[in-house]
Amino acid sequence: MSSRHMTITTSLLVTASFSAALFLSGTAGAEDQGPGSSKGGKAVDKAPAGVGLTTLLTERISVDNNSKKTRITATVKNGGSKESGRIRLLVVGFDGLTVKNVEGCSPLAGKELPEGSNSGFSCAVGSLAAGASTSYAVDATYDLSKAGKICLPVQTADGATTFWQQGPVPFGTTNPSPDAPATPLLLGTDNQPAGPGRDELARTGPAAQRAVLGAAAASMVTAGAAALWWVSRRQAGPRRG
Repeated sequence: MSSRHMTITTSLLVTASFSAALFLSGTAGAEDQGPGSSKGGKAVDKAPAGVGLTTLLTERISVDNNSKKTRITATVKNGGSKESGRIRLLVVGFDGLTVKNVEGCSPLAGKELPEGSNSGFSCAVGSLAAGASTSYAVDATYDLSKAGKICLPVQTADGATTFWQQGPVPFGTTNPSPDAPATPLLLGTDNQPAGPGRDELARTGPAAQRAVLGAAAASMVTAGAAALWWVSRRQAGPRRG
């Protein structure tokens, strides 16, 4: 084989291998959770004059279909013109959403949990200055075979008065992704479970993802081998009888 033909065929195989590597590496990356939202929030008891307490939740979350783990950001904000006084934020899970930990906060005992909830944490916010806010990282699990809700009440430090309550507001999707490594969920959307019998998601995760990506990479390498065979045929020319 001439050096010219060797250069062409080698470059074809290198291109196919590079494309496969690019495909594999392009699947990694963190999903942008988007801006916070006060969807599902409402004022309850009247706050002191000049105090405007609200909460914000992550607009989008991504649930690992294998571990069921997810992370949510919960924010409490004083949009008023005066300091809030000592307050606390509760982070409470319902149905398929279970709150496992809230950074810097204490778990609620069983008798302290709101009716119908499965988990909750209490965050001692202290006093928020006018225009100030503070955020908490919420570790949770989400059972994608169920609906899942979260609730953020903002109360006086002793829990006697509730100024604001967001939720229970659902996270969910109307377009589940049972064969993907993770399922994205949107705040304020009722979850529509998917999978066998629409009861559970098919088991997925790194192994399943590797199988799919491996098949795609193999097909690209095969395409490169086919190109090598085609160029070899052209070099050899037609056979003489």
